[in-house]
Amino acid sequence: MSHLIDRFLAYVQIDTTSDFTSPSNPSTKKQFDLANILKQECEQLGLANIVLTDKCHLLAELPANTDKTIPIIGFNAHMDTSPDFSGTNVDPRIIPYQGGEIVLNEETNVILSPEQFPVMKDMVGLHLIVPDGTTLLGADDKAGIAEIMTAIEYLVEHPEIEHGTIKICFTPDEEIGRGVHHFEYELFGADFAYTLDGGRLGTVTYENFNAAHAEINIRGRSIHPGTAKNQMINALRVAMELEGLLPAAARPEYTEKFEGFFHLTRMEGSVPLAHCEYILRDHDMQKFQQKKELMQKACDFLNLKYGESTVECKITDSYYNMREKIEPVMHIVENAIEAMRCLDIEPRIEPIRGGTDGAQMSYQGLPTPNLFDGSYNGHGPYEFAVVEHMELAVQTILKIIERYTQAA
Repeated sequence: MSHLIDRFLAYVQIDTTSDFTSPSNPSTKKQFDLANILKQECEQLGLANIVLTDKCHLLAELPANTDKTIPIIGFNAHMDTSPDFSGTNVDPRIIPYQGGEIVLNEETNVILSPEQFPVMKDMVGLHLIVPDGTTLLGADDKAGIAEIMTAIEYLVEHPEIEHGTIKICFTPDEEIGRGVHHFEYELFGADFAYTLDGGRLGTVTYENFNAAHAEINIRGRSIHPGTAKNQMINALRVAMELEGLLPAAARPEYTEKFEGFFHLTRMEGSVPLAHCEYILRDHDMQKFQQKKELMQKACDFLNLKYGESTVECKITDSYYNMREKIEPVMHIVENAIEAMRCLDIEPRIEPIRGGTDGAQMSYQGLPTPNLFDGSYNGHGPYEFAVVEHMELAVQTILKIIERYTQAA
């Protein structure tokens, strides 16, 4: 599996950060830097129907080498990294982990500690790939890309292994919810697919949040503070008041499992004008709708208090819980679970407290649950990947393909 880690270490050093504020598709042109490298790799492997679209979707196909009737299986991972933290000049290193703390950056005292991240206690004796504490690692989701490419390479190098047609796709802008906007499903042509996009070893996920984005503009009234009594409306304070109207217990830092939240992701402005953005999440559709209604009612209340049009609120749905689209074809989940058991991996059926490209794909008629990729602590300087878990992800891909071939 040496190619797996070589690939991964090369991929993470390519800056592919996406940008919430950009209206273009993809949101950053630098995502093409990785897409073009992957396109070349697909060509070197002799894959068919390789297409890199102007929206930075890379599609390719490993043709079937048998006449058996086998479902066309797709595998997906995303090329962008989160704009929450720098993805520039990533400097990865591999550490044989023997327990305790890992100093990522001595100068800034960035420490990866099992006290803060208890999952590390399960990693003793394994090899961790970590950043230098000034950037994220980018394993979310370049681990998934490396694993898919390595599995395909293995099948190419072992033509004696029977398989049906395998489709792969790598997408941009997943981290900002636009990964499969403009995706060409008919061109892709899979019957179903899997994303490899995070979760602990053994994770299989077919349920995610319903998600919406709230964009709020607040118009204040700027008056000299010396004569402001009963006249000034401070837009920043109205924004703070809005935050105070939402339930404090329903924030990401206080919720887990199936509990939804309101998450303030951005706030900026001055006395006359403020802007803030929220993401709203819940697995339950009824509770999701209630969260959107509560956000709107809070804004309506502030307009009653401070005057009409003080607060403008635009709520846009981002994606929905894929469960209802997966349940009619549960064999795709069951086969993934059995594939892991064949590899002595204990399956972990968990909801995603977030979303993947697979959620939107599922609602467009391509059922796509998510599998683990061996990455942990995404979106920040404490992100790491586990070499042995990445290798098991490759084996899981191959075992899923094998199971569908044997069943034909």
